Amino acid sequence: MTLCAVSADVASLQRIVQNHVNHTKLDVLSTYQDGLLEFALSKPRGTFAHLPCGYHLKQPLHAVQPLAIYRRDLKRKNLAFAIPNGHDEAEIGSFHDVADDHTVMCSENNESCKYSDVEVFATVSCSEEDLSKSVENVRNQESLLDKLKAVHLHVLASEQWNTSRLKLCHRRHYLESATNLIHYLALKCLDVEQLKEDLSSIGLLDLETINPYMLAGLTSGIQILENLKSTSLKTEENTSSGISTHKRLYQQEKGKLTISAMRKKLFSNKELLLGPLRDNRTTHIMVTVGQEAIESETLITDLLKAGASIIRINCAHGNPSVWSDIIRRVKRSSQMLETPCRILMDLAGPKLRTGKLKPGPCVVKISPQKNATGNVIFPAQVWLSHKGAGPPPAHLSPDAILSVDDQNFLSEIKVGDNLKFCDARGKTRMLKISRQFHVFFGTGFVAECTRTAYVQSGTELCIKGKKRIFPVGEVVDVPAAEPFVRLRVGDLLIISRDSSCEHNESSGTTNGAHRVTCSSGYLFDAVKPGDPIAFDDGKIWGLIQGASFSEIIVSITHAGPRGTKLGSEKSINIPESNIWFEGLTSKDLMDLDFVATNADMVGISFVRNIRDIVVLRQELENRKLQNLGIVLKIETKSGFEKLPLLLLEAMKSPNPLGVMIARGDLAVECGWEKLANIQEEILSICGAAHVPVIWATQVLESLVKSGVPTRAEITDAASGRRASCVMLNKGKNIAEAVSTLDTILHTKTAKMKADLKPLLLSSHLF
Repeated sequence: MTLCAVSADVASLQRIVQNHVNHTKLDVLSTYQDGLLEFALSKPRGTFAHLPCGYHLKQPLHAVQPLAIYRRDLKRKNLAFAIPNGHDEAEIGSFHDVADDHTVMCSENNESCKYSDVEVFATVSCSEEDLSKSVENVRNQESLLDKLKAVHLHVLASEQWNTSRLKLCHRRHYLESATNLIHYLALKCLDVEQLKEDLSSIGLLDLETINPYMLAGLTSGIQILENLKSTSLKTEENTSSGISTHKRLYQQEKGKLTISAMRKKLFSNKELLLGPLRDNRTTHIMVTVGQEAIESETLITDLLKAGASIIRINCAHGNPSVWSDIIRRVKRSSQMLETPCRILMDLAGPKLRTGKLKPGPCVVKISPQKNATGNVIFPAQVWLSHKGAGPPPAHLSPDAILSVDDQNFLSEIKVGDNLKFCDARGKTRMLKISRQFHVFFGTGFVAECTRTAYVQSGTELCIKGKKRIFPVGEVVDVPAAEPFVRLRVGDLLIISRDSSCEHNESSGTTNGAHRVTCSSGYLFDAVKPGDPIAFDDGKIWGLIQGASFSEIIVSITHAGPRGTKLGSEKSINIPESNIWFEGLTSKDLMDLDFVATNADMVGISFVRNIRDIVVLRQELENRKLQNLGIVLKIETKSGFEKLPLLLLEAMKSPNPLGVMIARGDLAVECGWEKLANIQEEILSICGAAHVPVIWATQVLESLVKSGVPTRAEITDAASGRRASCVMLNKGKNIAEAVSTLDTILHTKTAKMKADLKPLLLSSHLF
């Protein structure tokens, strides 16, 4: 006999055997302990009997082999079973009232039965080992159900415990999201690792993926297990109990906490803060811009064309005049391209920074590319134009830019001319005009220089002719060289409170120690000897050797092999100190007035505790800014540890809310090795709170600065798909980086799958 096995319902078989054990010629012992069914069969006795339907069971199995049959009138159902005896013969038994939904096994050759009112429709053949496995599955399902119900009750209890907190959240915008966040935190308080493994092993529920809809996800898992249990134990009591359980569980889900409702809330919160996405994109791209945006007429337009949908301005740099010009250009380009673009302005916050160093000399270095032997392989490219002509075309990347004071002199220059001049060292050098371009306000030239030169303001340029030399004009407005101190391992650095102590690289040493300033008094009040200190996002590390009211002495412990430059307005971090900051500085409050009238979102830097959010809410309420988006920048250890409380406090106002993972300061404050786990935890918490996340800091940094990305940067950028927005910092190749990021984020995975052809197996091969 050949059978097509489907499944065997062990619990139903237990009820049938218990009710009809007297009909068999076999002793059957059935025990039920803690919800677990176990069968023990005694030695078989009796004689072999052929089944009425002609199926001969000759397998030497020591287990029950039921054959389910039913009457054609469907009014009552019967079950027949056969048990082999010691002579390879089978005893047959039968009983009635099989439940309607018992799962059965189908026969391939259902021969006609001699009983007219009975038709064989299934058989079950299971060994003792299979039965034991089925019993074990029943036990596991009941255990999982009990554990999942306990988790569900704990989650609901946490909601009740936090009722007063939830009532303070804005009802229309954030009540459901705050409730789901409470549910998520309740689950995180439990040790459910084993439960996660058990649920995943049976393919039922993944607790890692239900963060946006915690209660609905748990309820669905319980319902599935309840259905399995009620199917296994089809009794009136279990059925009614299961129905009542379902009603209790779905009292919450029938409201506004369903899976679909939670997904819609997550999407609406994202769109409310960041704006709508275009062309079926899924992730926003944010770009930080500064002074370079007003020096180029095409930069903002190029960024929007490449895929940027949000422009970020850092209020720590520039002034309202610069910001207004940037915003005007953004709005003009957005209207011209018919592309929506929002503006985020970050308040500077109480960040510790180095003070301004004394500007260096107004000189620019022109240096051609040379090989290992010192021979020139590519001349330096110099852009030459009138000082009011504007920047060079976007496709050019000159090594230096020189402005000349008189347009009339430039009108005499032709391609192929040589310009002669003496540099700052008195060395005679030559510029050869190679190309000419028409720009917005005049004409510009590209010149080549084959020898290193130092050009300063006032340098005279002359056209070298065949018979005579024509005077051309003076170079003007050469910017001052960026000041810095170069620090090496073992150097001493003195940080002074006095902002008037400005030094450049040559004079910034006192008894062999370099010197910088910091105007914030918080630094000097919080540190002590032995504390680690970091500069410029962790590029330089040191230990504090001594501290006083006016100075801090630092011994440098980590820097580049050839030293690392430390310039003006670079970050200072003290990870192990309990430094106290005010939430919003006086500068922040002044800048907030400008942000309120010109930007769509405001970024709050260095959020540390609930008090910072309270102060912000009060300032927004005083200015009646209910529609201004709020982005909490998480860049300190305290801000990360208190993130759930910060979100719940911010949810008391109706303002659109988001979170930025500021990975630069966060890595320095919490430790490089912990950054990946912290990043995942922030994504998880914000997912539960339906708060959009901005993925920031050093995204495609090598591409932005050098034009070539690293492999790790590509995969990091691709991981940004999990966030709602990915941010790029400014740089030389920013437009190209935006285009590359847009491609990475929105390339459909279906197009990237390998061409897998089906493997055809031929019987001739075996």
